[in-house]
Amino acid sequence: MRAIVTGGAGFIGSHLVDALVARGERVIVIDNLRRGRKEFIAQHLERGACDFIEGDIRDRSLLLDALAPGDVVYHLAAQSNVLGAMQDGEYSFTTNVTGTHNVLAAAVDRRVGRVVFTSSREIYGDPVRLPANESDPLRPKNPYGASKAAGEAYCSAFRASFGLEVAVLRLANVYGPRDRDRVIPRWLEFAQQGEALPVYGGDQVLDFVPIGIAVQALLRAAGGAGVGGPTNVGSGKGTSILELARRIVAETNLGSRVDLQPANACEVVRFVADVGRMRSQLGIEPPEDPLVDLRAMVRS
Repeated sequence: MRAIVTGGAGFIGSHLVDALVARGERVIVIDNLRRGRKEFIAQHLERGACDFIEGDIRDRSLLLDALAPGDVVYHLAAQSNVLGAMQDGEYSFTTNVTGTHNVLAAAVDRRVGRVVFTSSREIYGDPVRLPANESDPLRPKNPYGASKAAGEAYCSAFRASFGLEVAVLRLANVYGPRDRDRVIPRWLEFAQQGEALPVYGGDQVLDFVPIGIAVQALLRAAGGAGVGGPTNVGSGKGTSILELARRIVAETNLGSRVDLQPANACEVVRFVADVGRMRSQLGIEPPEDPLVDLRAMVRS
């Protein structure tokens, strides 16, 4: 059995590749390197522990050539940045919606064993309640969330129409080494240079979860858990964005400060995941401290 990782040179994807290689699995990475970096998986490529295909999931012929019967496909490739999706709607749609359809269609054609699709907490928009449960209505607030909701709809349709085994994981705010262009890595960069940390709004309360939990969820979902319905992957705890900024300032201790700015209308203000299904279906316990890995990132 082979593991195919779309977006495998990206932040979450490269950590997943680390784990798959450590388990001795044969890994094939597909990445267009728009956000991914080949150096994230260079050590595995040099040892011949994984193969790399530089290509785009919008190219269905590439996917048909890459996939084979029995493969497990971890579908992570996406325009995964809310503001990026606002600025380049065409790329976001064709990658997140058309690209996901291509992955699912190729999976059916090549009779793969299972697809694990990474969705996002952005599909809930501003949730009707906290913590947000998988049964709650989807009310995406921005194009990125809408594209992930569309991807989930295609997963459900391909499961019902073609019998494709698909597991859907709704990731909260995953953080860890190799991340970039999102709130924690951006603030760490500012703080380590002694610059002000821009906080847009300051009222946000969000669910942050370490990369290790996300990788564990992906592996469990591929192994048989979580098929038949989406599963939230988060800490189950809310972290004040303003307190997060102050904690980064304190941890770095280089004279930076918090700079409050007007809120971005497209961004979700409050989100905490209901992680009951993550516990029961995936057998994963959330961390006591959602920011348990923050200090290691400051020191790295």
